[in-house]
Amino acid sequence: MKKNIKISYKNFIQKEYLNLKLKKKLNNKYSKIFKKISKNLDNTKDTFHSLSDKFIFNFNIKDLSKFKKYKTIVIIGMGGSILGSEAIYSFLEKKIKKNFLFINDIDLEKIKKLKSGKDLKKTLFIIISKSGTTIETLSNSFALQIIKKKSKNVIIISEKKDNPLYVLAQKQQLNYIEHKSYISGRYSVFSEVGMLPAYLMGLNIKKLRENILIHFKKKNQKFLKESSITLSSLLKTKFKNIIFFNYVPQLTKFLYWNQQLISESLGKSGRGFLPTISQAPKDHHSLLQLYLDGPRDKLFYIFSYEKSDDKKIYQKNLNNKLNFLNKKSLSEIKLAQKNAFIKALIKNKIPYREFKIIDFSEQTLGELFSYFILETAIIGKISGINPFNQPAVEQVKTSTKKLLA
Repeated sequence: MKKNIKISYKNFIQKEYLNLKLKKKLNNKYSKIFKKISKNLDNTKDTFHSLSDKFIFNFNIKDLSKFKKYKTIVIIGMGGSILGSEAIYSFLEKKIKKNFLFINDIDLEKIKKLKSGKDLKKTLFIIISKSGTTIETLSNSFALQIIKKKSKNVIIISEKKDNPLYVLAQKQQLNYIEHKSYISGRYSVFSEVGMLPAYLMGLNIKKLRENILIHFKKKNQKFLKESSITLSSLLKTKFKNIIFFNYVPQLTKFLYWNQQLISESLGKSGRGFLPTISQAPKDHHSLLQLYLDGPRDKLFYIFSYEKSDDKKIYQKNLNNKLNFLNKKSLSEIKLAQKNAFIKALIKNKIPYREFKIIDFSEQTLGELFSYFILETAIIGKISGINPFNQPAVEQVKTSTKKLLA
C-alpha cells in the first residue's frame, strides 16, 4: 500500500439492481455538476468553498492562544454544530491530552453532574448554533448558568445577525466568532465550527485539511463519479436502508455525523436513505440473521481497519477444537469475521461498499469527511433534491416554539 493512500474505497453493487438507462442520463448530469463545483470552488462562497485552499477562517490562530490554558473544554451544540468535532475527538483521541465533553441533547443528569463536579470557571465552553436559535443549545447554556458579563471562558459561534446567541454575545461582551451564513451546519466541519475545536484539541488543522481536495484529482475522480451515479440510481429502487457496519470503534462518532449528513440532505419528497449504525462484530450476534435472511432492502457500508496493532493470543492448554484461536491477535480475529461477513454478502447477492482505513491520522479523517460531503451533495443535485435545506426539521422547530410560548 502506498504511503500517501489513507483510505481504500470499494463498491460491490450488482448490476441487476441498477437502472442502466437512468445511469447513462445521470452520467451527463454528474459531469456538469462536478465541473461546476470544481470551477467555482475557490471563488464562489457556497458550501463547497470550505474545501478550498482559499477558504479563510473567521478567527486568527494567535487570538486562540489565550484559551490553551484550559484543560477541560465543553462543547454545546446540536447536529452539525457538534457532531463533526465529536467525530474528530473520537477518531484522534490518543493524540489529544485535554478533556472534552460534548453536550448534544437535553440530559438533566449530565448537566447536574457537570455543575457539581467541575469548577466551571476553569472550564472553557464553546457554544455553537448557526441560527443562534437552537432550543437545546440555548436551554443547556442557560441551565449551566455560564453566560455572564465579560465571561472569558465562553466562546459563541453563530451567524452575525439578529439572533439570541449573537445578541447575547454582544450584550454580555463575550468571545464571538462568526458562523459563515453560506455553510449549513451539517457541512460545516471544515469551517470554524470544526476547526476551532480541533485546534484547541492540540491537533494540526492543516493536516486535517491536507487531503480534502484529493477527490478532485483526476486519478481519484472515478470512484466518486461511479458511486454518486450508482447511489442516485438506487434512490429509485427498493434499497432504502444503509447499514454502516462498523469494525472500527474510533469511527462511531464519525458515522453519527455521516448519518445526519445523508438523512437531512437526501430525505425529501418521499425519497432518501435511512442510515443505521451497526457495531461489528457485536451485531454478528444480534442482527446478522436479519441482515442476511431478512428483507432485501439494505445496502451495507463496511468500515474496517486491517493493521494488527495488538499482541497475539498464546494459550498452550487449548484443545484441538480451539486451536484456531492460538497465535492469533484480536485484530486478526476481527478481520476474519469481517471477511466471512463479506463472503456471505457476495454469496447472497447483497450489495455493499467497503471503506478501509489505513491509519489513524488527521489526513485520513479529513479525507473521509470531504468524500462524504461531496458524494452526498452531488447525489442530491443529480437527483433533483436540494441537499442543503431541511424543511421538515423547521416544521418541528416552529411547532416546539409555539408550544413553549
